[in-house]
Amino acid sequence: MAANVTDEQAAQSAVSRCITERGGLHILVNNASMRNHSAAADATADEWHAMVSVNLVGMSHYCRAALPALRLSEAGSIVNVSSCYAVTGRRGMALYDATKAAQLSFTRTLAFEESPHRVRVNAVCPGSTLTDFQLSRAQKAGKSVDQLKNERKDTSLMGRWASPEEIAWPIVWLASSEASFITGTTLMVDGGLHIM
Repeated sequence: MAANVTDEQAAQSAVSRCITERGGLHILVNNASMRNHSAAADATADEWHAMVSVNLVGMSHYCRAALPALRLSEAGSIVNVSSCYAVTGRRGMALYDATKAAQLSFTRTLAFEESPHRVRVNAVCPGSTLTDFQLSRAQKAGKSVDQLKNERKDTSLMGRWASPEEIAWPIVWLASSEASFITGTTLMVDGGLHIM
């Protein structure tokens, strides 16, 4: 189901459809986001509003819509996908990085609030990930895959991009019963960037 995360009613519809078609809801993964390349000194109010609407308010729409069903499951799990740049600085991405940091604070607060309802809330902070989005951007810029791979050698201790699967598996694990005693946690899946 395609939807705009800024549309609160769409979040309600998505949850309702899940419950109708699947008989309930146990896991929510918030992974929608937008980017902006404005420096903090240059960002307009409209740019800030757009970024916050997607990266923070949009996430809250899905949490709010899903929580009644997650509470009923008695083992509900929310995983919010933030970014390694929520905890480390860089130039030109002030809006994105600030909203990703806010997602971590939201995750901790929601973990406190939902613990009586047995809903766990955690966050994953991916590092540089070689997704189709990145490959498409490179092609449009006339770069080969090898050129693209060499660009991120200094953004992790491992000297490479992550594959999408290397981000997905920690999300799956955090959402699963194997992580049943973990809540309010931020898991860095960034190849060590946050300690560089």
